Amino acid sequence: MQNRITQAALLGLGIALVGSAAQAQQTPSAQQIINALKPTGTVSDTTRGIRPLPPGPGGVEAAPMATKPMGSNAMAPMKPQGQGEAMAAPSSPSVNLNVDFQSGSAQLTPHAMQSLDQLGQALTSSTLADYRFKIVGHTDTVGTPDANKALSEARAQAVESYLESKFNVPAARLAALGVGESDLMVKTPPQTPDQKNRRVEIINLGH
Repeated sequence: MQNRITQAALLGLGIALVGSAAQAQQTPSAQQIINALKPTGTVSDTTRGIRPLPPGPGGVEAAPMATKPMGSNAMAPMKPQGQGEAMAAPSSPSVNLNVDFQSGSAQLTPHAMQSLDQLGQALTSSTLADYRFKIVGHTDTVGTPDANKALSEARAQAVESYLESKFNVPAARLAALGVGESDLMVKTPPQTPDQKNRRVEIINLGH
C-alpha cells in the first residue's frame, strides 16, 4: 500500500515538472525576442512562442512612415490606420507571444506577466530602445466576431499598459490594436477554442 502511495506521489510530481517545463519552453527569453525584433534578427522555425508571420488579411504595401518623436511578453503587416498613425511594412520584424488572459477577459494571468516581463526587458534593451512597436491582439473563433475584436483590443491595451507601468516604456513607443479572429494562425471553424490563435503580436515599426 505504501509503495502505491509513493508511486502515485512520484507520478504526480513528474506530471507537474513536465507541465512546468512545457510552459517554460513556450515562453521565449528576452534575448530571443530581441533577436527576432531587431532589423537583422532571424528566428528559428523550431523556436516555440516566436515565429515569423507571412502577410495576412490585414496586409498593406509598405508606405512612408511619419517620424514620431521618441518617448518611451508565437509577422503580418497591419491594416491601414488613421491619418498620422504608423504602419508596418511587410518585412517588419515581429514576434508572436502566447499571452495567457483570464477566459473572456483582458485580465493578465501570472504566466502572462512572466511572458510580458521578457518582452519588457527586450523593449527596454539598448538594442531596441530606439524603436517603436505595434501591439496586435488576436483571438480564436469562440464568440462573435464583433465581441472578439473588442476583446482583442482590450487585451492589446492591457499589454501596452503593463509595459508602460512596469517597464516605463513611453506611450509614444507603443500602439495597441485588436484584430479579433480576422488573422488566425491556425484556421479553425467558428466556435473553436485554440490557444495558438489567442496570441499577441509585436511588430517593429522602426524609428
